[in-house]
Amino acid sequence: MGVGNLHYRLNSKFYWSAIAEPMQKTVVLNVVGLTPGLLGEYTPRLCRWIDQGRMVPIQPVLPAVTCTAQTTYLTGKTPAQHGIVANGWYFRDECEVKFWRQSNKLVQAPKIWDMARSLDPSFTCANLFWWYNMYSTADYEVTPRPMYPADGRKIPDIYTKPAGLRPKMQAELGQFPLFNFWGPNTSISATQWIANAAKWVEQHYSPTLTLIYLPHLDYCLQKFGSDPKQISADLQEIDGICGDLIDTYESQGAQVIVLSEYGITPVSKPIHLNRVLREQGLLTMREEMGRELLDAGASQAFAVADHQIAHVYVNNPAVLDQVRALLESTEGVSQVLDETSKQAHHLDHPRSGELVAIAEPDAWFTYYYWLEDDHAPDFARTVDIHRKPGYDPVELFVDPQLKFPKMKIAQTLLKKQLGFRYLMDVIPLDAAIVQGSHGHVTTSSADGPLFATRQNQLLGTEAIAATDVCELILSHLQKGSLHRP
Repeated sequence: MGVGNLHYRLNSKFYWSAIAEPMQKTVVLNVVGLTPGLLGEYTPRLCRWIDQGRMVPIQPVLPAVTCTAQTTYLTGKTPAQHGIVANGWYFRDECEVKFWRQSNKLVQAPKIWDMARSLDPSFTCANLFWWYNMYSTADYEVTPRPMYPADGRKIPDIYTKPAGLRPKMQAELGQFPLFNFWGPNTSISATQWIANAAKWVEQHYSPTLTLIYLPHLDYCLQKFGSDPKQISADLQEIDGICGDLIDTYESQGAQVIVLSEYGITPVSKPIHLNRVLREQGLLTMREEMGRELLDAGASQAFAVADHQIAHVYVNNPAVLDQVRALLESTEGVSQVLDETSKQAHHLDHPRSGELVAIAEPDAWFTYYYWLEDDHAPDFARTVDIHRKPGYDPVELFVDPQLKFPKMKIAQTLLKKQLGFRYLMDVIPLDAAIVQGSHGHVTTSSADGPLFATRQNQLLGTEAIAATDVCELILSHLQKGSLHRP
């Protein structure tokens, strides 16, 4: 079928007539954590740009977390349809909890670059650090991929497609600053590196659609909360990067979209669901060298915590009612979804837990399962996003109880430089230190995600659904040719 006759339907609300002429160059800046409430005196460049266009709230998807939100934006589908029910989940066939997987094969729905390419064969897409970046059908990919030598070191590195981008890019831009990307040493340098990488890809390949992930605000908002004065320097830093990218791309005739995935709101109540389940004899532990490891496959029920939601997997159906009642009676739990209510929230997917707990606005869920800190696993005090059976924002902090933290870090780094195995065990086990979280659906648009563009004709004045973002990006690519049947 010729391109001029092809129609691509996403859902019953919108469709696009395919066009023979090339698509309009478009850039999407994903400014993580940016909300209308954070725009103001510390973000002058973003405010000026938005004032010349239009901004609307996004009704966030549940859970409002990175992987789920991004996948919804890039597919136009719900978690029940695309399968990304959180940042991580229980892989039932392996009896293991896995977070931050990277293969795009896990996404069970067509992606925006495939939709666009079906309409315009000349279309190309660059994905800069959006998740599930590896082994997709996008044309250009750049994403973190550390090296793990056998001696125990973790060396910053990236994965790219084509593979030849990796040495060229790091030769010109320097090594990707992985330890500024996540952990207690997070800084603007990681987000600046991503922005520089995007401009590098633009210079060498000029893709039709460029997706850019700018995560800087994610860190400070979880550490300090959402008071703009408390994070004024961080807001100014991200504002400068966004302003520079907008100027760069618009000077080359590109349309720019600014959006965010979720809003981060203040919290003060860490809720330890696995400890609650353990106290009722529902968790099974494995002891290794005096440390405890959660044995998910042998447990009757356990929680996979992810910010303000937790998928609760019940291996023994006989205790399902007991577990539900236990969760519902736990302080800090706002709602417990069962099979029926999961359908209403579009979380009825085999990867979801039998139950899904949602935290109250002031609360969030830890993965902690030990009852005494002396029995916590050795990785609990380290930055280790893959071993922990749940998300751990405490990794953003250095333990305040360490008397000489800089000396300890220096000694550990010396071991690393000498080629010895080392353990950077400087993370606290006090979850109360976390000041911001996300995941539940915020009720105030000022605290939620946003969508901004200068293509005013494509937006009304009402909030849009997270599933509409894909359609809106496609309509930008088609030069505003959004058609309603």
